[in-house]
Amino acid sequence: MRPLEPEPALLVRAAPDRDSGLVVIADLHLGLAATPSAPLGPPGASAPEIAEHLVGLCARARARRLLVAGDVKHPIVGVPPWLRPVVFDVFATLLDAGVVPEVVLGNHDVGLVRHLPREVVVHPSEGAVVGPVGIFHGHRWPSSRVLSSPTLVAGHLHPGFRFAPTADAPDGKRRVWLRVDYRHGEGVARPSGRRAPVQELIVLPAFHPLAGSEALNRERPERGRSFLYGRFLARGEARAYLLDGTDLGRLVTRRRE
Repeated sequence: MRPLEPEPALLVRAAPDRDSGLVVIADLHLGLAATPSAPLGPPGASAPEIAEHLVGLCARARARRLLVAGDVKHPIVGVPPWLRPVVFDVFATLLDAGVVPEVVLGNHDVGLVRHLPREVVVHPSEGAVVGPVGIFHGHRWPSSRVLSSPTLVAGHLHPGFRFAPTADAPDGKRRVWLRVDYRHGEGVARPSGRRAPVQELIVLPAFHPLAGSEALNRERPERGRSFLYGRFLARGEARAYLLDGTDLGRLVTRRRE
């Protein structure tokens, strides 16, 4: 398992076959910055460009599968009529290229499934397991099977670091990866209170280039994404990395009791 630097994508291999890889991304947010009159989105972040980018990632990684770990679309409830063919065409592009797409449902994916090609593999929001890796979105508890995996992968948090002194400074915030080590921390507690055998958690950066990110070196999320932060990040030792792999050091997390 390794990041596909400098992309916000993770390569997971469940078998030694070099063509058996699975590319994992999160927070695709199709429809972000799009409108009914411009449903494909703006140049540089349009749905066709994103689709071709994903095809290229899979080809580079020699991966036959792509899994979106939640938030395929941006509208939270339902899929507006103007966005439906856009969503369908992104996954059709992947299928035409020989890539098998999979989706773990996120909090933005209400009403998504009926607008996907039938060949897309859909997993519930409780997550999916690929070999020793449990993959979920991060807005709710993953299943017991996912929590039994030694490594977890999630999205949802949109992790970022702010380097500029003020929020108004241009280019002051950058997307980051997070790696949370539980071997010397409290560990992940199941809802029952029992500890899960999880050793580490990888939190993916948001894939959509225009998606906002949380400046985790400045403050903890207050709403929406605080569940993943408080129940998972704050119970281990977290480190942050830029998309090019630069180690930004340990992230100081605070759990709200």
